[in-house]
Formats: sequence, structure tokens, C-alpha cells
Amino acid sequence: MNKIPSVNLQDFLSEDNTRKNNFIKEIGHAYENIGFVALKGHFLEESLVDNLYAEIKKFFDLPTDIKQQYEIPGIGGQRGYVSFGKESAKGKKEADLKEFWHFGQYVENDIEREKEYPNNVIVKELPEFNNVGKQAYKMLEKTAKFVLRSLALHLNLEETYFDGYIKNGNSILRPIHYPPIQTAPKGAERAAAHGDINLITLLMGAQGKGLQVQNHHGDWIDAVAEPDELMINVGDMLSRHSNNKLKSTIHRVINPPKELWGTSRYSIPFFLHPISEMKLNVLENCIDENNPKRYEDITAGEFLEERLKELGLKK
Repeated sequence: MNKIPSVNLQDFLSEDNTRKNNFIKEIGHAYENIGFVALKGHFLEESLVDNLYAEIKKFFDLPTDIKQQYEIPGIGGQRGYVSFGKESAKGKKEADLKEFWHFGQYVENDIEREKEYPNNVIVKELPEFNNVGKQAYKMLEKTAKFVLRSLALHLNLEETYFDGYIKNGNSILRPIHYPPIQTAPKGAERAAAHGDINLITLLMGAQGKGLQVQNHHGDWIDAVAEPDELMINVGDMLSRHSNNKLKSTIHRVINPPKELWGTSRYSIPFFLHPISEMKLNVLENCIDENNPKRYEDITAGEFLEERLKELGLKK
């Protein structure tokens, strides 16, 4: 594949079985062959997207000393602010050229889960920031639920197989600011080549060049979404669970050409994580004589802990 396929979630949600089955076939084919799709027909209204971008730009424009008040020690960057230069890709010593914020799960009717997750951090300077972040989180989580339902059917599982694992899951909404580049970066990129940790990632802000995806031949392909599309990719947890049937594709955000160094870039990925006790053991129906079991048994919580240490966010 040399381009990212586009699909429309409304086909899956329709009462028309032909449209629904075509969607399952198209998204399954895309995730088996390149690991990315561009998705129309999601639950994010244009006004909500505009409001979210306005609020995150206001936050990243705050003075550094104010932003750093929202950087919470001891939680591996799982909520609140993570300052510039703190995160690096697995196996890379240079830090990515970005700062970011984390909104986490809004737990419903589960006291034990509330104890497990850090609290969301309230930005007192911006009265609408947290409210808009929560609305976007909920709409992205809803979109992700139906994408996973289509993938469950593609994997010959019951349609709602993932529902119970993602309800109150450890998902993260991450507004990212890639600031203007002041001096020539020495080996650093806005986001170095990496695979995502989670089940699936829904990315807002892939309009315009910058995001690139590596295909099976090792070629880098520009992944550019239309204004009404989310870019959605498979993460390592789902790849592992499906015995690599669904591909977690390496991707990166390259630095702009020198004449655009003075500009900021914003993107907002939603990392869909399951509850920590979900077993990521390879699905039996993804194992056969040509595809033996590739991965050891592990839970989502154990896998996340390993990866946060590799990224330098936890000791």
C-alpha cells in the first residue's frame, strides 16, 4: 500500500448490511496491510474540534512557569502537563521536540478504578479548557468503540468483545504542541519513529504534511487527512492480541522544511487503552500452522508499565 485508505463510520452504523460488511472488509484489509485508515463519519462535531484547538493553543501559550505548575511528579506523565524534551521514542536518546498535556479517563460507577487512576488536572487560568477536553475525550472514546466493534467482527469475535475492556479503560487524550524550531536539531525530530502502545489511536490534526507512515517495504508515506477525517492506527496491544494479523505500523512526525521552522504544529491523539487486567494473550483464532503464537502472555497493565519505562516517563 502506498496511500492511506479512507472509510466512513456511518457505513458501519447503517442498517444496510452490505454497507456494514464492506466497511468491515475495508478496515480489516487496511489494518492487515498498512495499519492506518482515515475515518470520516465520526462523532466529533466541527464546533467541538474548533473549541478544543482554541483551548489547547491558549494553554500552550501560557508562560512556562505557569504550565510547569501543572506538571505532576511521580505519575509518569499520565495526567497534566509534560514539558518540552521529556519524552523520547523507544531506543532513541534524543528527546522529541514537543510538549503535551494529558486528559485521562472520567471513571463512571467504579470506585476501585477511580483509586487506580490519577485525577485529571484542572487548569484554573482557563475555565473552559477541562470541559472542552472532557467532551472531546467522550466523543473520541465513542468513535473508538465502534471501530473496535468492526475489528472484532473482522477477527471473527463477538461484535461487543472489546466493549467491557474499554469501559473505564486507561485511555489518554494528548494535545501536543510542536513549538517553532529555533536552531538546527541534532538528530531530534518532532516525533521520532515509533509504534503506539495501546489498542488503537485516533488522531486529530493530521491535516498538512508532517505525519509519515512506514509501509511493509520500508518506504515512508505521507499520511494527510481531510479536514473532516481522523487518522486511526493500530497500536502494539492490538497487534500483539491479534498475533500481528492487525499491524501496528511505525510512524513519525518529521521536522518541517527550514522556511517553516518558525511555525508551531498541533496534533491531538487519543490513545485508547483497555482496563489494566485485560489479557493481551494471543487470540486462538489468530494462530495456525503458518502463524504460530508470536508473543508471551501479558496483561495490558504490565505491558503499559514496561513501555512507560522504555519511553523515559517512568523510572
